[in-house]
Parts: sequence; structure tokens; C-alpha cells
Amino acid sequence: MNFETLLKNLPDKYTNADIELVKKAYAFSEEAHRGITRASGEPYITHCVAVAGILAEMQMSSEVLAAGLLHDTVEDTSVTVEMLEEQFGETIAKLVNAVTKLDHLPRVSRIDTEHSHDGSFDEDDDEVRTLHPLRNRREELAKETLRKTFLAMSEDVRVVIIKLADRLHNMRTLGYVPEEKRKRIAKQTLEIFAPLASRLGIWQVKWELEDLAFRYSEPKEYKRIAAYLDERRSERETEMARIINDLETMLKSQHIEGKVSGRPKHLYSIFMKMQRKELPFEMIRDIRAVRIIVDDIPSCYTILGMIHTKWRPIPGEFDDYIAAPKDNFYQSLHTAVIYSDGKTLEVQIRTNEMHQKAEYGIAAHWRYKEGSQRDIDYERRVVWLRQMMEWMQDVEDASEFVDSMKSDVFSDRVYVFTPQGDVIDMPAGSTPIDFAYHVHTSIGNRCRGAKINGKLVPLSYQLKTGDQIEILTAKRGGPSRDWLNPNLGLLNSQRARAKVRRYFKKQDLVQNIAHGRALLEKELKRLGLAETNLENLARELDFKTADTFFAAIGFGEIPISKIINHLNLDQETVSEDQEILDAYADKTIPDDSPKDSNISILGLKGLMSSMAKCCNPAPGDPIVGYITRGRGATIHRSDCPNVLRIRDRERLVNVSWGTAETTYPVNIEIKAYDRDGLVKDITTVIAEEGISLSTINLDIARNQVLFKMTIKVKNISELSKLLNRIENLPNVMDAKRVKPG
Repeated sequence: MNFETLLKNLPDKYTNADIELVKKAYAFSEEAHRGITRASGEPYITHCVAVAGILAEMQMSSEVLAAGLLHDTVEDTSVTVEMLEEQFGETIAKLVNAVTKLDHLPRVSRIDTEHSHDGSFDEDDDEVRTLHPLRNRREELAKETLRKTFLAMSEDVRVVIIKLADRLHNMRTLGYVPEEKRKRIAKQTLEIFAPLASRLGIWQVKWELEDLAFRYSEPKEYKRIAAYLDERRSERETEMARIINDLETMLKSQHIEGKVSGRPKHLYSIFMKMQRKELPFEMIRDIRAVRIIVDDIPSCYTILGMIHTKWRPIPGEFDDYIAAPKDNFYQSLHTAVIYSDGKTLEVQIRTNEMHQKAEYGIAAHWRYKEGSQRDIDYERRVVWLRQMMEWMQDVEDASEFVDSMKSDVFSDRVYVFTPQGDVIDMPAGSTPIDFAYHVHTSIGNRCRGAKINGKLVPLSYQLKTGDQIEILTAKRGGPSRDWLNPNLGLLNSQRARAKVRRYFKKQDLVQNIAHGRALLEKELKRLGLAETNLENLARELDFKTADTFFAAIGFGEIPISKIINHLNLDQETVSEDQEILDAYADKTIPDDSPKDSNISILGLKGLMSSMAKCCNPAPGDPIVGYITRGRGATIHRSDCPNVLRIRDRERLVNVSWGTAETTYPVNIEIKAYDRDGLVKDITTVIAEEGISLSTINLDIARNQVLFKMTIKVKNISELSKLLNRIENLPNVMDAKRVKPG
């Protein structure tokens, strides 16, 4: 898009003053970016104009378009925020500054240099940020920039709309950057920007971001699905024309004014449905979809009833988002039916106003409402945004902030009730402790139990939509350090974790050092790594002294699990242990399992499969899957005579050998007081973790049991998680690894 085209596409509501502001911003940006080119070789100003063009499509105000044209001037040229404020005013300067990337991190300091003489931390200094020493500086800059932008979003939502327009055009031109950078940007887009557009209800941007990111993050899958859709394009267009005609006739028969159109099925949504339902593309039948837009809500339900009367609805595929809007305020009726030709048809039914809000989300306020009567829906969205960002103001670490956005903002939601009947929106997977911290920090700190629908539940219980939850608290006291152990599943929201970490960070430095050292030594001893040099380990993790390392563990800045992951990858630390394991695996433990027992069959995820006895395929043979009736799939050699004689070729599916996972035998000991069901509980935990149990011996004396087991694990992290879970079973006193021999 060139500037002349942008001027032609400006919203009709623009006054002469608005147009002059856009022209002035273009001239200023063009001068500032003169001589700078993009990776494609085009003048850099083309990107600025394209961003403004996307904002014009959303019917944003002239101030926002001007900020879109200027959004990279401070970042890439000698222009300063003060210069922009002088030329264009405070509002535009603030918008540009909010979307400008940081070129340096705020002052970073380690705790050994920032604590005062009495051992306390100076937490009043906003510039002091203790950043995780393992993180790459470039990645930290990117996350700090996102943090800056999201916090600015709570003050002015237009900031994030400019950011989304900027990211959308960058994704459209991503093919010009190196492959590694493409994949990194595509991954970030899927994790951050597409979900953000979704939460703001801007579906038009969400779908395009997802498809573009999918193209670069999974190029083979993208091309495969695109090629298949292209092959059937003419057939599908004929089918859709017939379906649209049927639905238009139905509307006319009831004298309902409405518009019927084919709804494009986005490639990423097809891919996600394949992943969710664990089906190959050939078995995804519901790629036909239509949208019906009518004038009012009663007409929506009338059409829905007619569709369900004429064609059989598919159970579980109806959603009424008009009566119960999504948490991003999206409204529509969704259903799926078996059409006359026996194939699935997806249908969306909504009003014109719902459609505009679905396409443009929070941006629809400026498209239709600006300058007119009070927009209640917009105000609700802004309140939601500010509540979402309120607690994040205190999250100073950029990586923690971005992780919080992913887990607490962009994840699926559950809706639970307080004892008073108030509805609370929580991230899926939240526990009672997460809920307690959501209500109030002091309630979270004093949480000791919970009732769900009147019944006591463990604190690791995951909340479900419709649960009524009551928190049981102590009069005084604080959180347990065990809550920060990810293996126990007691905290699943970043919001709650941040509050627990903040609690321990306020504790005495000496106490944190002692707690951190004790936690680390206990875990290393349990994993059979007690001889690890802690001074060397601290230096490897970029801590100047062991005490600062232990303090970071003590107040939760660096989880034990991340240290174990580091040891897992450090070949020098575990080389001797690895040699023992290899020898032990070769000589001591006989393996009577079939050669292919650890090899997965790709293409049959979630479907029971077995090896055909007629041809006995072995890893490496060319194979094919045959879908049986009621017994899953059997795997045959491709040249098996029985397969060659099969007439029903549609029941054959392409499969391939997966990769064998390397596992190592490890000896563990478990001490416990005897009780009914103890053996069952321990073996159930082992099975749930997907770990193979090779041998088990029990010694019982004086009501105590000593289990001696040999298990097979892939890495130390897997072993650590298992031992944590076992040690938290009732009556278990200790669970640890012992060296062979």
C-alpha cells in the first residue's frame, strides 16, 4: 500500500483536520526513515504506511493512524519522544513511546550488591530488578518490551491495537527474514499476539496472525493442508453455493432479512482440530462452514430452530454464546449439523452488531461509537483490561510477566462461585490456593484447606466450571515453600506464584540462604547427586557467590526444577553416573520386552494399535495401518499379502515408526509406615508418570515398609518429579535414589 492508497481508504468520518494530521505524520516519518530499508529491500516507510492502512480498516481515529505512521521513529531513527510531543502533542507521543522497543534493559543488579547493611532488600527502587541469570539478554529485552507495552495497554488500549497492526504487517512480510528468526517470531505470535487479539475479541486479526504464524512454525503441515484444500476447491465451491442457496430460501420462507456467506475455514483451526481430536487430516470432515447475519436476536433463534428441524444436529456441537457470551464478550450461536449430502456443516448465526464486534472486538468502539452515546460494552472491556493488568504492576521480572500473560490471561478459563454466589473467572487448571490468592493476598497466605460444593478437597484439586468454593484459613501464618514446587501441583497460576515468592522475598536474608541451601541439598541427596560441588554449580548459573544462589532458591527466584534441568544437561556433572547407568543397563537388568515396545507409531496418536501377527513388522520395515472395526488399528508390513488383498482402501492409513526413547534403570528406596492400599498408591503414581517399573522388593518390620525398586527414567527431572509425588503420599516418610551396587 502506498500513501495515496491510504488516503483513499481513510474512514469517511475523518474531517479535513484529521486528514492533515495524517499527512503531517507521513511527511515526518518519511523524512526520519529516509535511506532506511527493510529486509525485503523496500523503503522502511512502506511498513509504516501498511500499519496505518490496517488501522484505517479498523476505522481508528486520526491520532492512532498518526501514531501508526510514527511508531518506529523513536526506535529506528534519531527522533526522540520529546520531539514527537512538540510536533504532534502528548497523546501521540505517549502512544509511540508505548510501542517502542527497549534498546537497553533497566539497571540489573544481583542481590549480593543490592542488599543494605542490615541484610534487607531495597524494594522501593523501581529501577532495581533481579533478573534470572540464565536468560539470554536479547530474549530478556524482547520480554521487557512486551511488559512495557502491556502495562501501557491498561492506561490506553489503543497501544495494543497499534502493536497488533505492527505485528500483523511484520508477519505478512516474514518471508524475507532468516529462517531461525522466522520460527522464533512465529512462535511468539502464536503464544502472545494471536491470543491477545482473541482476548480483545479482534477475530479478524487473530485468524490472520494464526495462519501466518502456522505457515512459518509448521511449514510442512501448512503446505499439506493448503494443498489438500486447494485440490478440492472447485468441488467445495459448488457445494457451498448449493448450501447458501438452501439457507437463503429458508430465510425467505420466514420473511427474515439476512445475509448468508461461506465462512473461510482457517488452516490453523483445522490443524488445531486435528491435534485436539487426534485425527489425521483425511478424517477431518467438517471443513465447510457458513455464517448467517440477521437483524435481531429473535431471528437468530428462529433460524437455529429451522436448521435443527431440517438437518440433524450433532450432539455436543451447539454453543449459545448470545445468552452466555465468552469472556472476551464474543456473541454468536454455533451449531453443526449433518447436511443433506451426509457431510458435516458448521453454522454461525449472529446479528449485524455482534458480527462487527466479533470482527473488530474492542476496536469496534472507535468504529461505530466514538463521539456518540455511552458505550457500555466498551467500558466493560476496559474495566476487564485494567483488572487483568492490576496485579501485574508488581511483577518486575519480564520473563515472569510474559509467562503470567500466557498462563493467567491467554489460557482457557473456568468459572467458579464464591459462597455468596459471585462468579469468579480463573485460568483453567487453577487450584483452591490460586483462588484464595485471587480473592486476597492475606487469604492466600493463610489458606489451609478448601471445600468444593460443601465437601473437603485436597489443595491440589483443579477447579471446574460451576464449582462453589469455600476457603478454610488459619488465623495467622504464611504460605508453605512446598507450594512453589511445580511437581506437587498446588499452584498453577503465575499470579499466585508471584505473591508467594514476594512473601518469602520479604523474609530475612539469612533465613532465605539457610532455607535455599537445605532445599537444594535435600533434593540432590534424594537424586543421588550429593557430591555435586555447590560453589561450582552457583558459578555455572552466573551467581557470584553460593550465598546469593541459596538466597535466590530460598525466596523462589530460581526453582529447584530449573537447577535439576541444568544438571540434566551438564554432561560433566553426570558423566560418571551415566557410565554406571549404561553399564547397569547393559549387564545387570535383563530386558525381556519386545524390541519395539518403546517405539511409537506416528499417525495413530490416541488410537489403540497392535502389530499384525501375519507379517510381524519390525522397526525399520515399511508399514501401513489398517483401521479395524472396534479394535483400533493393526500395523502391517506394506508388502503384506493380506494388505495387498484389501478392497476397502479407505481403511488404510499412512503410519511410520517413531523414535525409541532412551531410558536408564535407576534404583530407588521408599520408607513408609504400613497401611492398606500403600503399594497400590505408589505403583499408581509410577504408572501415571509413564515410568516403567522393572523390579520391586518389600521388607516389612515393626509396621514399617522399605520398598526397593528399579525403575526406568529418561532423565533426572523425571526422577525428581516422581520422588516428589511419592514422598507426598500419606504414610510415606522418605523417597530417594540409591546408587547401584
